Amino acid sequence: MTPFLRKLIGMNWLLFAAVVVISLAGVFFIQGATEHFTSEKTYWQDHARFVGFGLVIFLAVTLTDYRWVKWLAIPLYVVSMILLGLTFTKFGVEVKGAVCWLKLPGLPQFQPSQIAIVSGILVLALFLSQFPNLHAFWRLCGTGIITLPPMALTLLQKDNGMTLVWVPTVMAMLWLGGIPKRWLAALVLVGLTLLPLVICFKLEMYARSRIVAFLDPEIDPRGTGYAIIQSLIAVGSAGFNGKRMAEVPPGAEPMPTQLELGLIPADVAHTDYIFTTIAEQWGFLGGVAVIAAFGILLLAMVLTAFRARDAFGLLIVAGITGQVFFHTYQNIGMTIALMPITGLPLPLISSGGTFVLMLMFTFGLINSVWVHRNQAVSTKEKEFALA
Repeated sequence: MTPFLRKLIGMNWLLFAAVVVISLAGVFFIQGATEHFTSEKTYWQDHARFVGFGLVIFLAVTLTDYRWVKWLAIPLYVVSMILLGLTFTKFGVEVKGAVCWLKLPGLPQFQPSQIAIVSGILVLALFLSQFPNLHAFWRLCGTGIITLPPMALTLLQKDNGMTLVWVPTVMAMLWLGGIPKRWLAALVLVGLTLLPLVICFKLEMYARSRIVAFLDPEIDPRGTGYAIIQSLIAVGSAGFNGKRMAEVPPGAEPMPTQLELGLIPADVAHTDYIFTTIAEQWGFLGGVAVIAAFGILLLAMVLTAFRARDAFGLLIVAGITGQVFFHTYQNIGMTIALMPITGLPLPLISSGGTFVLMLMFTFGLINSVWVHRNQAVSTKEKEFALA
């Protein structure tokens, strides 16, 4: 058997199946969320093209030893920082109050913060794996030097959601990166202490109003609380099978959905509020199926982390798992009033291009960690991975 076939057969098929199923479900759900649009845009077809191209990237990265990204990590990080900086120039594009998109000549519009977080994961994994014996204080200082600049630039873009993604991502990597738990506990306590100050003095008024609306949507039911209230009505009125499968008496017209009535805005029904449309159209059963699919995906990622052959692979998987978990939890949570509203997409399901391609790249890296898990490693790397 050739090495190519051995890698192809030996890849993490649970991960591959979860990625394919969720991606195809995303195409289906986007079509359902946009079929009532009067616009000629075919979001589901665009998403299908990104998924198809992304799966090619997924397989190509899977069959390549993930250690090659050690050479890519720092250059990609530098490029992503430059791209983040360019959003503050004439090339930056404002979307819903956040200047977080970039339109360069000859290129489609994309979101550089998605590239930045992937490059940050790679550089941090490289740093933590290369200096396992460095004192915890200096490792935390190095972590800050790597992660704070892209976080600050993302925050200056007024993209609070993407800034928050860094927190669980970095904490997952530090947890498995050999940092003593007492240091992490101190870090969490410092963060919780500073959080009220950040909310009161650093967040824009619209961001603070979202937090207030999350705590009590009825304070401003026609303003900041409107989206949460309408989402809760849509999800709560769907029943077990959803409104698409609801029985209609003979001769009667089906009850219009919140989406059809325009109460769920069409411009976010296939992105930020895709789970709302899924739950309304397919009910409790559809919502649980989506959550279960992500549970299987995260389980496959965690199993891969346990089988990683070295510290670098372990930390890559830990960071990506933290990122995907928070995206999923935040997107679903904000539609059912468990989290404040942010513009974070649901992985592989929300309509998007940059995020889908970067996810496929990172899932390919995780699969590569699995495929190459049995190759020989140095004693130093093995000791760190088992620490």
